[in-house]
Amino acid sequence: MTENSPLVRVHVNIEISAAALQAVVANSKRKTGADESGRYRVDTADALADMISKFLQQKGFDDFARDPENY
Repeated sequence: MTENSPLVRVHVNIEISAAALQAVVANSKRKTGADESGRYRVDTADALADMISKFLQQKGFDDFARDPENY
């Protein structure tokens, strides 16, 4: 990501595999753990958003977005 560029939160619809979504839910629950009543209090949508944002930053999405060949 460009170091001096501010981050902006956008809400989009994306397509991911069911297996990837299942992995995010399972790993988020595992990381958070159950409370005393056995319930998991984790927002898996936020976990997925954080994971995708991290992936885009690490994999150079800025450069990908600037390349006209990707459209």
